[in-house]
Amino acid sequence: MSRRTLLRGSAATFGLAAGGVLFSGSPAQALDIYNPFSGYPMTDGWWEHINRGSLGGIDYAMGVGTALPAAGAGVVTNIPYNGTGGHTVTITHGDGYRTQYMHLSEFRLSDGTSVDRGAIVGYSGGAAGAPGSGSSTGPHVHWHLITPGGTRVNPLDHLGGGGGLPKTTTEQDGVPGPVMWKRTQNWLRIESGYTGPIDGAPGPHTYAALQRNMRGWGYTGPIDGAPGPRTWAAVQRLAAAHGYTGPIDGVMGPNSWRGFSRFINQDRWD
Repeated sequence: MSRRTLLRGSAATFGLAAGGVLFSGSPAQALDIYNPFSGYPMTDGWWEHINRGSLGGIDYAMGVGTALPAAGAGVVTNIPYNGTGGHTVTITHGDGYRTQYMHLSEFRLSDGTSVDRGAIVGYSGGAAGAPGSGSSTGPHVHWHLITPGGTRVNPLDHLGGGGGLPKTTTEQDGVPGPVMWKRTQNWLRIESGYTGPIDGAPGPHTYAALQRNMRGWGYTGPIDGAPGPRTWAAVQRLAAAHGYTGPIDGVMGPNSWRGFSRFINQDRWD
């Protein structure tokens, strides 16, 4: 019998199915966390780790220095040179659960800092032999969740809120608001180097990332974080690819925002 079969059997014996469902009749506890790494390729899943003797985790490939958003609100603790995990950041959530990211190249915040969901807590590492990489052999981040009792569990079994950001109603009403901007910030984090918080309050960093992305939609102005008609005309070109039929005049109105929000409501930006 394989180690994987034995481990799955042990999980069932103690009341936890491989899919994360307790035999008591309750699903695995849904927490107020989301997957901040859904835009990156998963190179090693939970059971791949377990099957080779690891305590469990999920690996996502990303370049060294990639910003790591908090999966949920909590308090930060940094653990430098944490054995095979290398530089590790822990976020302790209000319910006693802890999320951990391993193999960091750099910490961003001091111990005891309170953060909101989506706040940047550090930067990825993992290059073989680099300081803080631990036993990693290539750039990535390792993510796992720890229960209040100290057991590692698969964070994907505990995602709350449908596993990501809610959809924006801007697609229907044409009125931009915090949810639309949170989704925009998450899109720009994945695609365009945005490293600020996912807080729905756009500022210069959000707008600069937007301008970088809009290079692909005809924007030729400066990356200055101060959007003007040329920036918004490029956004309208993007919106036109998603149902907007109005003029490309750099003046955002309800129909421009509806088209843009049809793009930003795609599941890949959750």
